[in-house]
Order: sequence, then structure tokens, then C-alpha cells
Amino acid sequence: MDNKEIAKKLSSLAQLDIDAVHAYKEAIEKVEDLQIRENLTRYREDHERHFSELSAEIRRLGETPPEFSPDFKGYLIQGFTSLRSMTGTEGALKAMHTNEKLTNKTYKEAGSWNLPTDIQTIIDQAYEDERHHLEYIEMKLNK
Repeated sequence: MDNKEIAKKLSSLAQLDIDAVHAYKEAIEKVEDLQIRENLTRYREDHERHFSELSAEIRRLGETPPEFSPDFKGYLIQGFTSLRSMTGTEGALKAMHTNEKLTNKTYKEAGSWNLPTDIQTIIDQAYEDERHHLEYIEMKLNK
């Protein structure tokens, strides 16, 4: 895989994290439980960090990362999250559950992209974060 192809794949992950940040912002606004709100805020910050790390790698590869704004799919995710979150904490958690399942699936697939070791380490660490997000949300939904 050449640098341009790697940067394109990393850009798709960066866009996923951009969309996740915006979805988390929508969900957090509707969460009444302080502990859950704090955890979701940390998860949003993880997505911001993933975007930042991926963007740095994209630039290092000589390409331009995506702008920090949702794409069409991101607007759909954000709208879905906003609607689902209108019912409060449980609705917000259900919306983020759907979003985190997508993020987990995508990062898991990225683990098989045959990337340089330094980039693969970033992907693996981000996937570990994503798995933690999903586990927490599922635990809260199953209570």
C-alpha cells in the first residue's frame, strides 16, 4: 500500500471520529446522570484525540486530513443521535451504542490493513478505546 492509499484509509477513520465527536456532543446535552455525562465527555475527547493523531499521520504522509466537520453520513448520525437522545439518558446511550458499534466494526477492520507498525499502533490503541466505550455503554444499558 502506498502513502496516498494509506492516507485515504486514515482519512476515512478520521472522518468517522469527526462524526463520533459531533454525535457525542448531541448525546451529552441530553444526559441527566452526571457520571454517565462525564464518561461520555471523556469518550468524545478520545475521538478528538484519534482525529488529531490520524490527522498528524495523514500530514506526515504528504496528504491533507479531512476538515473537522461532519460529512453527509455524519449529519445523518448526528440527527439520529439528536432524535434518539430526546428521551434523555437512556435514549442517548442507545444512540451512542449504535454509533459505537459502527466505530468498533470499522476500527476492527482497520486492524487488517497491513499498515506500517507505527500507524498500526495508533489504530490498535484507538480500537482499544472504542472497545472500552462500547463495553461501558452496554453495561449501562443492561442495568
